Amino acid sequence: MAGPMEREGRDAAEKPLLVRVGGSGGSQGGSASSSSVAVVVGCTAIAVAGSFEFGMSIGYSSPTQLGIMRDLRLSLAEYSVFGSILTIGAMLGAIVSGSVADRAGRRGLLEHAGGTQAMAISDVLCALGYLLIGFSQSYWWLDIGRVLIGCGIGILSYVVPVYISEITPKDLRGGFATFMICCGGSLAFVLGTFIAWRTLAIVGVVPCLVQLVGLLLIPESPRWLARFGHPGAFTGALQTLRGHGTDISEEASEIKVFTEKLQRLPKSKMLDLFQKEYIRAVIAGVGLMALQQLGGVNGVLFYASEVFVSAGFSSGNTGTVAMAVVQVPMVGLGVLLMDKAGRRPLLMISAAGTCVGCLLVGLSFLSKEQHWERDLNVLALAGLLVFIGSFSLGMGGIPWVIMSEIFPINMKGSAGSLVTLVSWLGSWIVSYAFNFLLIWSSYGTFFIFAAICGLTVVFVHRLVPETKGRTLEEIQASMNSSLTPFHKY
Repeated sequence: MAGPMEREGRDAAEKPLLVRVGGSGGSQGGSASSSSVAVVVGCTAIAVAGSFEFGMSIGYSSPTQLGIMRDLRLSLAEYSVFGSILTIGAMLGAIVSGSVADRAGRRGLLEHAGGTQAMAISDVLCALGYLLIGFSQSYWWLDIGRVLIGCGIGILSYVVPVYISEITPKDLRGGFATFMICCGGSLAFVLGTFIAWRTLAIVGVVPCLVQLVGLLLIPESPRWLARFGHPGAFTGALQTLRGHGTDISEEASEIKVFTEKLQRLPKSKMLDLFQKEYIRAVIAGVGLMALQQLGGVNGVLFYASEVFVSAGFSSGNTGTVAMAVVQVPMVGLGVLLMDKAGRRPLLMISAAGTCVGCLLVGLSFLSKEQHWERDLNVLALAGLLVFIGSFSLGMGGIPWVIMSEIFPINMKGSAGSLVTLVSWLGSWIVSYAFNFLLIWSSYGTFFIFAAICGLTVVFVHRLVPETKGRTLEEIQASMNSSLTPFHKY
């Protein structure tokens, strides 16, 4: 027997929100499809300019460590604060990211938003932060600039994947959202070996300006427009994204019906996330974010040069450039496989690879400390390359993709703030403690990371859903008990 939402869905489908403006087949359909892909790619390219801001920020502190410590005469403890304080700012940004995105919109360039824009706010904060670092004359300028950048990327880390997931079709969504993997980090690693740290900070302003200008050209998220009562803008944005020769009546009807169901639910608060109907999504989202960070990635990315020097290499430059060279093709491979192999298999392969990488690095440090006859320094290089390659394949981007998919839109503000806050809290713990952990026990540090990465494989296998090839409405209805009447599986 059909449930009430199934009947409502059929009724809505029988009364399309937009008339059919073109056929679905033939050359006209192909042209519409090509137009749709071009529009989505363009919007995504502008949105993921934020990934370069994100990546530059994460990767900045690794190649610049020696130069900044020398020029501003910082101690190791002071530089550890500079490296890790980014995550303090990001936690502040994470706390407000959900409400900013909900109130201003994902893109935010709407008249009713009063000029307050989620991505634009992030761009301004990041640009100011990089300028402060680039022209800094004291330790405090560095830290204030780093906090501002952290606030900006704390907002971006939530807004960008959510925006991308809400504008892309279900068969393309994962591949696009994975660009949030920090390709900008590779750029920071490479450029940091050739240019001064002040110049690299000025380079960090460029993606901020690119995105600020690009925001004038892209549509708002149709799902956000539907939720906040802009039916005309909703259909217009969806038609633009899917192509002007495409019939959007079925997708528009599904979004509208689902949004109306959500509107009847009580207004969400942070504590509501821990109710029975949402707890599966919370466990999956929070757990993935925590394990992603506690596996040690930001310790490696923030201080890669120092790790290579500690392992016995004369300079960390060769290793950091090698990491950048490995990262880019692995991100590309992840994009290609995301919507073919699925999220779960890539996550488990990725986590297993990071586990192996940490074990190799740990063995290298162990051989050095125990004075083994055979020099195993090469294992440190191999291990870090395996680690960063495996991380880029899945664990770097997929947790953000899944986070943007599993929470219903009425809970995305609260859920986004919580999940992003957990991510940056874990990042701060690892990035601040990393140098001190290396002093305590270099091999023990990486063995701990290996154990956490191994635990991640089990966690994904048992608790993380597969979201490949399903609409956001289908995913959220299956995850949240209050929405299950909407779909029948």
